[in-house]
Amino acid sequence: MVNRMAGSPTKILILMSATGGGHLATARALKSTIEQLYGARFQVDIVDLLVDHMPWPFKSFPESYRFTMNNAPWLHGFAYEAGMRSTTSKSLLRASYEIVRKPVSEALEHYCPDLIISVHPLLQTVPLRVLRVRGYTAPFVTVVTDLVSVHPVWFDPRVALCFVPSEDVRKLALRAGLQADQVRVSGLALRPEFAEPPRPKDVLRHELGIAPDLPAVLLVSGAEGTGPLDEIAETLAYRLSGAGPNTALLGQIVVVCGHNQRLLARLEGRHWPVPLCVTGFVDNMWDWMAACDCIVTKAGPGTIAEALTRGLPILLSGYVPGQEEGNVDYVLENRVGAFIEKPAGISDTVAGWFGSERHVLEEMSEKACQIARPGASFEIIHATVSLLETA
Repeated sequence: MVNRMAGSPTKILILMSATGGGHLATARALKSTIEQLYGARFQVDIVDLLVDHMPWPFKSFPESYRFTMNNAPWLHGFAYEAGMRSTTSKSLLRASYEIVRKPVSEALEHYCPDLIISVHPLLQTVPLRVLRVRGYTAPFVTVVTDLVSVHPVWFDPRVALCFVPSEDVRKLALRAGLQADQVRVSGLALRPEFAEPPRPKDVLRHELGIAPDLPAVLLVSGAEGTGPLDEIAETLAYRLSGAGPNTALLGQIVVVCGHNQRLLARLEGRHWPVPLCVTGFVDNMWDWMAACDCIVTKAGPGTIAEALTRGLPILLSGYVPGQEEGNVDYVLENRVGAFIEKPAGISDTVAGWFGSERHVLEEMSEKACQIARPGASFEIIHATVSLLETA
């Protein structure tokens, strides 16, 4: 496959698709880490293989995923559980091969990579088969982006390396047929900034426009800003205000709305009984997390891993059926947070953490720091680049 001109950079191709924000976030984290470590030594391309190179219906998967998550998440859970049977998922992938092998092969010819990294569960089996049939020798690496509930299609014994977030997932990979020397426990890949010590909280709050003296709860719901953030914010504001004219404020609220401009406008257009800082999509989440005292979020694996690096106690307000259920257990079993779906319960819990149960918040923060893996991206890239050096 590779016929590189002398002096040209080595090419790394990262395969992803935007079925949820975590795959793109992981791809960008790995690219940023490569650039920080190696500068211009490598040319890194991030490609949405489904949308940019595959025919319908495969190219519609990301849009279908977003529609299902917003309107019928139970349907996604049903499909996810059905696909957990390896015979079902493998049969579907085999059936799809004849449809997509040509565009996948053309994509690989176009980018001509020296090394391939997949950060999406559907982008192992078919690309690996194309590589084998066409006689390509580029090493293929999988970086799992799920934390606990890991679909079997992530695991293909033909990969050079497979990076997983935990020992439990390593065992799943071994049961799927990978060898011990193929599987590395690294944690989830995060932007390299999460591996740096946070700046002082007072400095960050001044820069971000957050009140300096009150405990702050951070509300997020992924890049798209889905979920009942406005209802949670309203209930929290009433509870943190002390619900009385002579009662001191218990805390303040920070809301990151992602790309949800309607939510941003609604929150900005209201009067709040407590300080409320609201913003749209941000590209420095490491700073926003470090400036706050706890986070309310759905059980997305990337957000959980990021919060842990900042010692941020996690209050989970929901999860994607099937795909994220195990993440709830992970947070609870490691005693780094709580799971409460109703806004009233969320508000009471945060008020307690900011008041009489402040010691609980501090204990969870310490445990979060203990289990965090902030350097995962560096570990992944060092090991991956070594494949090129030994090839």
